[in-house]
Amino acid sequence: MNMSIPMAVGLAAVVFCSGAAAQSDTLSKIKASGTVQIGARDSQIPFSYRPTGTGDPVGFTNDICLKIVDAIKAKLGMPELKVGYTTLTSTNRIPLLTNGTVDLDCATTTNTVQRQQQVAFAPSHFVTNITAAVKKNSGINSLADLNGKKVSTVAGSTGVQLLRGYRKTGNIEVEELAAKDTADGFLLMASDRTVAYILDDIQLAGLIATAPTPGEFKILTGESLRQEPYGIMYRKDDPQFKELVDKTVTDLFKSGAIEPIYAKWFTKPIPPANANLNFPMTEPLKDLYKNPNNKGV
Repeated sequence: MNMSIPMAVGLAAVVFCSGAAAQSDTLSKIKASGTVQIGARDSQIPFSYRPTGTGDPVGFTNDICLKIVDAIKAKLGMPELKVGYTTLTSTNRIPLLTNGTVDLDCATTTNTVQRQQQVAFAPSHFVTNITAAVKKNSGINSLADLNGKKVSTVAGSTGVQLLRGYRKTGNIEVEELAAKDTADGFLLMASDRTVAYILDDIQLAGLIATAPTPGEFKILTGESLRQEPYGIMYRKDDPQFKELVDKTVTDLFKSGAIEPIYAKWFTKPIPPANANLNFPMTEPLKDLYKNPNNKGV
């Protein structure tokens, strides 16, 4: 049957709009596939990592995301809903979230105003300080001591930009060596290819605690390039999914249910080496759980 051009254009517009709406409706996408797709990491101890290098990831952020999965199951009436995992990196996490490959980024992504232009963030679940880890025998006791030295960072991380900013105000020059992930960045420092590793203090604590010789390393605790909030990312412009995610996380914090989850990963032995990070809840973090927010830096 032949149709007029206006009718054909009108039908095409309806199809396009329907497709766009479905793409932004995460709950409908999950219901149709029967699976929640979580973005994970291999070595971000204790937030998202694979203790044996294979299998499903574990960690503090992963546990929070599994609470979100429980809420999705209840919302959709799908108790048998599956969870799929995709390993992300600092450079591909936003593209693979926005294109629908993953529904939640569950690791150590810093909530920044710049990233909020592309994605949405749940209320922040951790606050950390960006600093450096060095060997105790390196002679380095401050960020200023890095002048003229080679340091490792993670490609695509905020630490790179912050260090550059510090170099301008602190009048130091360093050579940066970008690693593919957090474990590789630590290895560059541990094997003396760099003298320092720039990263979040809690991730540095995790890498040191699980290193073969943890006593060799220290964190420059007296200085911070910036305090940063971690947030779980999800797609923008999806009000129904936003309401579910934000309410689940907020209730988890305000009810106190976050406390045993925190203790499990930060003040008790964790796999694979049963190391204890001995990282009790900080005052800024306690305040964050009492007053949840998703403010970016």
